[in-house]
Amino acid sequence: MNQVTVTGMVLSATPIGEYDKRVVILTREKGKISAFARGARKPNSPLAGAVMPFSFGEFTVYEGRTSHTLMSASISNYFAELRTDMEGACYGFYFVDIASYYAREANDETALLKLLYQTFRALLKPSIPNRLIRYIFELKAITINGEGPQVFQCVCCGSRERASVFSAKRGGLVCDRCRRDLYDAMVLNTSTLHALQYIVGTPVEKLYTFTVSDEVLRELGMVSERYMDVYVDKKFKSLEILEQMQDVLT
Repeated sequence: MNQVTVTGMVLSATPIGEYDKRVVILTREKGKISAFARGARKPNSPLAGAVMPFSFGEFTVYEGRTSHTLMSASISNYFAELRTDMEGACYGFYFVDIASYYAREANDETALLKLLYQTFRALLKPSIPNRLIRYIFELKAITINGEGPQVFQCVCCGSRERASVFSAKRGGLVCDRCRRDLYDAMVLNTSTLHALQYIVGTPVEKLYTFTVSDEVLRELGMVSERYMDVYVDKKFKSLEILEQMQDVLT
């Protein structure tokens, strides 16, 4: 067996047997991996806190032929505040579900891990609305996966000059000349388009540095929802729970 140390975040943890857990970790070096944490459910286990979802840090694992074993961990951020905030926790679980959906084993997931970490940091900032964080994360995650919307020119002819609308089905902006028979056309506020361009084109480290008006937030939500419906082939239970909770709070 080969011992390696990876940097990552725990996406999920499942009880196994009487004392163990199986954890899924999004890592920078090896993509999404699963590992058995022996004895992690014992109260005095040094792994007890490390295997909780949202924990970010360094994990030392033994690589076996068919599985990994978690030996130790050095956690730099538990994001414990989110575990005591019902709304923040719901957002967090939704975000790790999306990350788990996209991440692959033995793949370079540096950008996705960075996005997830920066998004969790943003959830702790009261100055940024959680709904805006959600729409930014959804659109950026899709972009990192290579299916992001074209928001700089017409997806059909490449025009940057003619007025355009947004079409999730077509994958982005469609100019007036090419929009014939376009059934899902959305006319966007100029500020909404600028926000989309910023989300798609800006490095992850600078994503969560702006706020928007209520109208722009509403349009970003429409764009993200329609785009997710077209390009994400999965319904997330965590999103259903999040939306139910928001209905109760509003």
